[in-house]
Amino acid sequence: MTTGASRKFGPDVLQIDCEEEVRRIEGFICGQVFTHFKKSGVVVGMSGGVDSAVMAALCVRALGAEQVLGLILPERESSPASAQYAKKHASRLGIRFEEVDVTPYLESFAVYTRRDQIIRKVFPEYGEGYTFKLVLPQNLLERDRFNVYSLKITGRDGESKTKRLSVSDYLGIVAASNMKQRTRMIELYYFAERSNRLVAGTTNRTEVDQGFFVKYGDGGVDIEPIAHLYKTQVYQLARYLDIPSEIIERTPTPDTFTSETSDEEFYFCLAYHTLDLLLYAKDNNVSFEDITAASGLTEEQARRAFRDFDAKRKATETFRHMPPAPDWKPGSAT
Repeated sequence: MTTGASRKFGPDVLQIDCEEEVRRIEGFICGQVFTHFKKSGVVVGMSGGVDSAVMAALCVRALGAEQVLGLILPERESSPASAQYAKKHASRLGIRFEEVDVTPYLESFAVYTRRDQIIRKVFPEYGEGYTFKLVLPQNLLERDRFNVYSLKITGRDGESKTKRLSVSDYLGIVAASNMKQRTRMIELYYFAERSNRLVAGTTNRTEVDQGFFVKYGDGGVDIEPIAHLYKTQVYQLARYLDIPSEIIERTPTPDTFTSETSDEEFYFCLAYHTLDLLLYAKDNNVSFEDITAASGLTEEQARRAFRDFDAKRKATETFRHMPPAPDWKPGSAT
């Protein structure tokens, strides 16, 4: 990846040579699928978002369309656009795709019931005709604060109400919602195992760094070919690979709640172009003088962002590691 440390710090520091990067990722995918794991192809979960669209296109270039299976996994609260965009992209790539509605599984796990019980505890009037989402305060750069979530509901009349959630209520809603991603993981592995394929992940570097994925959900995969690329770099590849414009221009969303929610509202509290630049600066020890000159932020704003990065990394540290176990060596006695 040609984000050169020798470049002057600024937005251009995240520019990559897309042709070179695509060639490198193609080689990685081929080597993992055919040489290392000795599989016949890959399964890609296609969400209608830019990451999975890029991943599917890269796999087709690396392996050939006949070796790539797209899996579209809507549930009753998914945006209709998600499946629509995924199908259109799969058709353009010439790959076979399957669509499986995972709503019955989620109902059998009482996902919606468990979650709605918590919502009604906060807002007793919540019911048919209402939508909801979880949001963080969006003033990350303006004041020191804790990442305390609020629940926002909206009725048919468009009136919205917001209340701060207790830690236990927040955890309960998230635990139920994360079952959506874990159910999709089960389906991905079903289709992969029955056809001797790998599950190709779609998580980018920004998400890995900040823990914006579900362990054993969308983080439960065999290979992560774009996990070294910041989100803004994934967009560069999307344009290079001629991903449909509606996917590129779509607001990034977890597509988990019944109200439309952006990644920025729900988790990052920063636009990706600012977020990625600051993550790069932090990881490459860029001086605050250079950060303020390039970004227009004050030093204190950059420090607030860095504190938030550290807090998210610490809170999600277990997501990025195998479960701890006593030391052992293969073949040794226990």
